[in-house]
Amino acid sequence: MERTCDCCPNPAVVHETLVHNGVKTEVHLCAEHAAERGYILPTATGPSLIATKLVEKASATAARAVKTCPNCGMTMQSLRESGLVGCATCYRHFEEELGTLIERTQDGATAHVGRHPSQVSSLIDRAAARNRISRELREAVSREEYERAARLRDELLALGTSDTSGETAMGEVRP
Repeated sequence: MERTCDCCPNPAVVHETLVHNGVKTEVHLCAEHAAERGYILPTATGPSLIATKLVEKASATAARAVKTCPNCGMTMQSLRESGLVGCATCYRHFEEELGTLIERTQDGATAHVGRHPSQVSSLIDRAAARNRISRELREAVSREEYERAARLRDELLALGTSDTSGETAMGEVRP
């Protein structure tokens, strides 16, 4: 079945499928309406007409005003080149462009959910063990249980460091 133009009953010669934010839309246009919207149609004159249309379209795009931040003067082109935003206003001014850029680089994520270093839980466990052993060590020294204190000192040293209160494993004050 031949499609008709979306704007009139003439047969469509341009068929385009657009997907934006996961929504698929189809556009079907006749030659007249396609030309009005800037589509380049093949004609009998061939490549020279297409090249002319491309040059016209490029010059029209260049003539369009460049979007700049009203606060710092940053352009989207300079933002892309440097990878740095000029000021806080840039985020609001380039919201649409930055949104799609961030979404693409973050695999679709647009909200920051935070991250923790992969070793955090082991560091917390290690600190808790260090504190427990230090407390037991101080108790063993105060009770004069030196053999037990030596074992606890060795355990503490195996964990990587001594007590953080300024005492060594045997209860001596550091200089």
